[in-house]
Amino acid sequence: MTRSMPLRRLLVALLLSCSVLTGATACGSDDDSGASSTASPTGTSSAEAQKFAKTRFVANAGLAAGAAYQWIVKPYRAGKFKKGADGRTFTLVKAGLAGGFAYNRLKAASDNAKGDPLLSKAVAPLTAGIESLKGMATKLGKGEAGAGDVGAFESVINSIKEAGKSAGAEVKDKVPSTSQLGG
Repeated sequence: MTRSMPLRRLLVALLLSCSVLTGATACGSDDDSGASSTASPTGTSSAEAQKFAKTRFVANAGLAAGAAYQWIVKPYRAGKFKKGADGRTFTLVKAGLAGGFAYNRLKAASDNAKGDPLLSKAVAPLTAGIESLKGMATKLGKGEAGAGDVGAFESVINSIKEAGKSAGAEVKDKVPSTSQLGG
């Protein structure tokens, strides 16, 4: 190797350092007082906040509904939770993950609903139903969930969808990927 190679690296490093330094000093203040001016963030209007609350509610509730249907309700109806079923262990693991994911997204949707007065009133009675699903992921993962447990998931999801629809925020199932379930 020639000796010019380390010199080239040094020059490139020096040029990059100078450009970063120049860029950093160019972002400073123009006034002579030495104090830098800071931009104050602007808030969103209440109408925008409500719109975002509905949008986030629809997204979170849709993910919860999709996960619950795809990996809990559908496999249960197909008999994949029964002892001796092909792929039962993997199905139960996915159902457990989906249960935890759905619970998490339902809690987030409930929090999102608080940003919109109409949606908040529609979802408020459902918080107890959402809380009742808290330990469901563990039961699903261990294979201890029965028809009543799966029915509870389905009932809460359907109630959330109806509440959203009545408040003008229609929820459609959106199946999350398997990697989203794991966090």
